Amino acid sequence: MRLGVLDVGSNTVHLLVVDAHRGAHPWPAHSEKVVLRLAEQIGPDGALTEAGADGLVKAVGMAKAAAAGLAADDLIAFATSAVRDATNAGEVLARVREESGVRLEVLAGADEARMTFLAVRRWFGWSAGRLLVLDIGGGSLELAAGIDENPDVAVSLPLGAGRLTRDRLRVSPDSATPPSAEAVEELRAYVDDLLDPVVTQLTEVGWERPVATSKTFRTLARLAGAAPSGAGLWARRQLTRAGLGQVLGFIRHIPPVKLAQLEGVSVGRAHQLLAGAVVAEAVLRRLDIDTLDICPWALREGVILSRLDQLAPM
Repeated sequence: MRLGVLDVGSNTVHLLVVDAHRGAHPWPAHSEKVVLRLAEQIGPDGALTEAGADGLVKAVGMAKAAAAGLAADDLIAFATSAVRDATNAGEVLARVREESGVRLEVLAGADEARMTFLAVRRWFGWSAGRLLVLDIGGGSLELAAGIDENPDVAVSLPLGAGRLTRDRLRVSPDSATPPSAEAVEELRAYVDDLLDPVVTQLTEVGWERPVATSKTFRTLARLAGAAPSGAGLWARRQLTRAGLGQVLGFIRHIPPVKLAQLEGVSVGRAHQLLAGAVVAEAVLRRLDIDTLDICPWALREGVILSRLDQLAPM
C-alpha cells in the first residue's frame, strides 16, 4: 500500500509518502516539508499566533493535495509539541480540519517517545539488546528505554531546541551576536534541573545501547565528524561525548546568522543548534554516555510501522 504520513512538528510540517506492507521495509516514494518553526510562533499568552495558524492551515492543505496526487491509500496526520502545548490548540485544530479537511491527531509526549523507540528497535533489531533512545525536537526532548518494542520508560520534557532558543537564549535566525556565556550557563542549569527525575528513572531501567534520532543529533554528529547524508542511509554514524564537547565549545561563540554556513547545518534550524547542543551535552553527561549511535529512523517511521502492524495479515 502507499501510505502518507503528515508530521506537524515544532519546526516543520513534513509529508512522507512510503510504499510498504506489513513486515516489509517502508520505502520512501516522496518527501516534502515546509519550515514553519511553530515552536517559535507561540505568543506571550501561550497561544499559537494567527500567522502561525495561517501557515499551518496552508501547509496542511498543500500536503493533503500532494498525498492525493501521489495516490496515497491513507494519510495519517499528527501534531507534536508546538500544537500540543498551545493554549489555543483546540481552535487551531478545528480550523485546520474545517479549512483543509485534515484531522490532526495530537500525540502525547510519552506516545511520541514510544513511537520513536519502536522505530529504533526495528532499525537495530533484537541484537541491540536493551535500548536507550534520545530525540531532541523543536519543542520537546523524548527519552525512552527498554528491552521490548514498547519501552519500560517513555518520557517527554519541554527541552526542545526551538522552545529553549525562544524562551531561554532569545536569539533569532538573523542574530549577529552569540548568546552570552551567562545565558548559556543559565540554560545548562535549567536543563539539568528538568533532567533530575528522569535520570533516576532511566538509570533504574538501564540500557546496553544508547541511540539518538532527530535532525539536531544528526547535525551535531556531522559537525563532530560523522559521515555526511550523501554517504547514504546505511552508513554508520556516531556521536561521542568528547566530539560533542568540541562542537559545543566552538558553536557557542558563533553568531546564529553565521551558523548556517557550517557544513551540514540547515538554514532553518541553525539558530537552534546551540540550545540543542546544550541539551545533548547535558543528557550525555548526566547519563554518563560516551558514545551514541545515530539512527536514521525516528517518529515518522514509528508511526508508519505502528499503522502497518494494525493491518490484517496478507
